[in-house]
Amino acid sequence: MIRVYLDNCCFNRPFDDQTSLSVKLETEAKLFIQNKIKQKEFELVWSYILEQENDDNPFEDRKENILEWNEIAVLDISQNEEVLNKSEIYFNFGFKNKDSIHLACAEYAKSDYFITTDKGILKKAELVRELLKIMNPIDFINILEEFK
Repeated sequence: MIRVYLDNCCFNRPFDDQTSLSVKLETEAKLFIQNKIKQKEFELVWSYILEQENDDNPFEDRKENILEWNEIAVLDISQNEEVLNKSEIYFNFGFKNKDSIHLACAEYAKSDYFITTDKGILKKAELVRELLKIMNPIDFINILEEFK
């Protein structure tokens, strides 16, 4: 079973302006992943930092839609000392503070993939490839296709 962690950018991708082809393709890939999660072909990880960021979303409909994924997740990672220690490692690689916490939660949950549309995270992904596989939804779908 593939365990995935989708960050807040990824959850919000379907709500973004879809006029850009890359945004539209990432949205379609993200919706495909969500469908696989609903079909119980993938396991979803949720975390306290996802909850915090989602709470800050000014759009109530988006916030409620995203929060429903907490109920589907197989794990909900709470703040703990190990996550905070791991987040320092990611922070030292140059990731932003909240991004570091997302990455630490994904690693702590033993996620197979951290899926994001955040260009800043994706640019640094190679730096931590020994710790966590980070990719955008399109690349993730391409990897799945290779294994068929």
